[in-house]
Amino acid sequence: MITLSSDFGSPYPAAMRGVVLSQDPETRLVDVAHDLPRQDVRAAAFWTRFVLPEFPPAVHLIVVDPGVGTDRAALVVRAGDHALVAPDNGVVLPPARALADASGGGGRDGGADEDEVEVFEYDYDDPASNTFHGRDVFAPAAAAVHDVGVSEIGALDRISPADEYVDLTLPEAEVAGDVARGEVLAVDDFGNTVTSVDGTFLDGASRVRVNGEETPVGSSFASVPVGGRLVTVGSHGYVECDVNRGRGDEVFGLSVGDEVEITRVE
Repeated sequence: MITLSSDFGSPYPAAMRGVVLSQDPETRLVDVAHDLPRQDVRAAAFWTRFVLPEFPPAVHLIVVDPGVGTDRAALVVRAGDHALVAPDNGVVLPPARALADASGGGGRDGGADEDEVEVFEYDYDDPASNTFHGRDVFAPAAAAVHDVGVSEIGALDRISPADEYVDLTLPEAEVAGDVARGEVLAVDDFGNTVTSVDGTFLDGASRVRVNGEETPVGSSFASVPVGGRLVTVGSHGYVECDVNRGRGDEVFGLSVGDEVEITRVE
């Protein structure tokens, strides 16, 4: 299958699907998300790293491309049993490492064996548009990779090993005793505010202070009354600042990129 992720909204993803299907009408297409935060490469890397390892071997097309129309390269990455197609802006490396891990590599975000992640540059002709490389560059590249198969990526005519490319690793929190200092990585549609603090920091804790405000630790939203604030460990393994049936970003006053200090109280 080919999965598609972008910040395009609608109707642009339909054009990418049309390009792929024009090459092979039998291709199985799965839309992951097309409402990723606009032009936010790090957020796209975070969410695709979280979602894509749930898939069986596939070709993953990721287009969040603030540099569309510039001379940035197009990349094809082999990650274990998977392949990823994306612009060379760093978005592809965190999910690639996670997919290599899922295929038998190393730990989360960067622990995979280097042999499990191979980065290639895709040589493309002048596109029809300088504003829609998702349709004119990346969809054809994904279709070409899908046609030959992940194990044969290196045999594609337009492919060559990438000597240099933009790398991206998601930030990690600094932990000193009972204090963790990190930042907000993402905010989902519910307002749940995902920090860079690893969930193990909350092991055994019942209360913490978030930027100085005491907050209960809960195993679920229902651990506190409706409208109550809490910190918990999200399904991605990071500490979240949340509100039961409310928006954590608003109540905690946090946005993507903000610094967060979490102190264990008890």
